[in-house]
Formats: sequence, C-alpha cells, structure tokens
Amino acid sequence: MATTPALQNRAARRAGIAFIALLIVSVMLMAFSSNPAVRDAQNGIGFAFRPIQSALDSVASGLASIATAIGEIDRLRTDNDALRAEKARLEAENSRLAEFGRENELLTGMLQLQAGFDLKTTAAAVIARESSEFRRTVTIDKGTEAGIKVGDVVVASGGALAGRVSAVGPGSATVVLLTDGGSTVIGQLPSAATGEVEGHLADTLPMSQIDASAAIAIGDEVVTAGIELGSGVRSPYPKGLVIGQVVDVKRDANDVVQTAFLQPAADLDRLEYVLVILDYQGGLPSIDDQPVACPSNGTLPEGESPCYASPAPSTNPAGSAKP
Repeated sequence: MATTPALQNRAARRAGIAFIALLIVSVMLMAFSSNPAVRDAQNGIGFAFRPIQSALDSVASGLASIATAIGEIDRLRTDNDALRAEKARLEAENSRLAEFGRENELLTGMLQLQAGFDLKTTAAAVIARESSEFRRTVTIDKGTEAGIKVGDVVVASGGALAGRVSAVGPGSATVVLLTDGGSTVIGQLPSAATGEVEGHLADTLPMSQIDASAAIAIGDEVVTAGIELGSGVRSPYPKGLVIGQVVDVKRDANDVVQTAFLQPAADLDRLEYVLVILDYQGGLPSIDDQPVACPSNGTLPEGESPCYASPAPSTNPAGSAKP
C-alpha cells in the first residue's frame, strides 16, 4: 500500500513535536537542577531516605553474605566428604601395610628358626582350626607332596613345640596340638627331672610324675626330654624343643611325685605359620629294623641285625610312645 504525501507530512510533524517536547523538558530539568531550592529539596529527600537506603544496603549485603555462606558450606561439605573418603582409604592402606609387616616379621622369624635347625624342615601355613570341647587340631597347607608324613613333629615360632602330624593328604595335613586331650609329651626341667606333660584344654598344662625330690621353681623352662630308650627306640620328639614355663607347683608331703603346671611357650590358638620336621625318626624302628633276641653264643644273627639280651625291652607303639 503506497504512502500518501499527507500521511508523510503528519508523521514529520509528530516527530518534530516530540523532539521539541524533549528539548523543552531537558532545558527545564537543567534549569531546575541548578536551582538552589531544588538542590536543597533533593538533599533533604536523600537525607530522609538515607536510613532506609542503609537498611536496604544492609539487607542486600546480608543476603549476599548468606548466599556466600551457603555456597561456602556446600563447598566445605564436599571437601569434608572427600577428606573422609581419603582418610578411610589411608586407614585401610595403613592396616594392610601393617598386616604385611606383621606377616613379614613372622616369616622372617620362621626362616631364622629354620636356619638354626640341624634337621630338615618345611614351612607351612595354618588354613583351618578345630577347637572343640575335646579336640585341639589345626590343618596346614602342605602334605605328602612336600614330604610330610604321619608322626612328623610340628614347631611354632621361637622353637616351641606345637604338636605332631596325625593325618596327611597330598596338599594338606592335620596337626594334633600340644593342648589336645590326647597329647602326652615327656618334658624335662632344668634340674634334669622329667615328667609327663599332658594335653589340657585349660590355660595351663599339667606336668605329672615328677620326682618329689626334684627342685622346681616358678619360671623354670620345660623342654622335650628326647629320651633314648636304647634298642633303636627313640622319643617321638627331638630333644630340646621348648614346651612351656612353670607357673605353679602342687606338692604332697606324703607322695613320692609332684605336679607342675606349665604355660605353653606358643599361643597354639593363634598359630599362623609352623615348621614341620621332616627327617626326625622317632618311636619304634620299622619292623625290619627291630631288634631280635641274641643267640646264646653272643654272635649276631644272620644278616647282622641288631639284637638284645633277654628279656626284651618293653616299649609302647610308635603312635602312643611318650618319651
């Protein structure tokens, strides 16, 4: 649609009128602003509204501070969660390293003990336990494949006697502990007196059948006697393995024997690693090597087998030998 000249003139007049009006208002404002009365009025109004303005500024500042504090609290919460997670990780790592250090210390002690033995040994780890009303046994992670056999003696850290192998498989073995109710070991005191150390599930082990004349002191160390009975019969346990220390003595003036009570040298309820002695031959010799009666003329029998003079020595079976 084409624009007529009349409409163009009308638009031009409106623009001119608006420009003139704005110019007049500007001039008037300049004139009023330079007037002292107007300035005083402006100052008065500004002074009257200054408390309100200060309050509004304070509120605005407070709101800004609250917003800043909320943001800071949120940041601190995030940082705290991160620090807590890092602390938990470091504690777990520290516990893991402490456990590695403890195991390393145990293994180092076992290696040192193994180096001090004249007998052949192998180290094994305890993988299971049986602690019932009547039994005290552990299972170790080595068996016949490592040369272990029934009757082998088991030693704990520090050279303390732990027990004997009672059953064995290719990759594991069962050890009857010194504290088992069926265990009996001949122990020897510093005075050379001997007695029977019997397995007991209580805290101490009774050592009975000690000669009443033998001197026993609290703290005396008891070791395996390792008695040799002759005719090829040896103790099931090597001589000198530590059994425990005397913590109490029971004497009866009218009895020919006395009883000592021992604290086991090893904490058998917390065994983790042990040494198994592989080449100690205890108990009765094999049937082929057992002695026979000597001929009356004193000569050796055919095959030069060892012999004994009548009467023959009386011994216990290998499984129940107590020396």
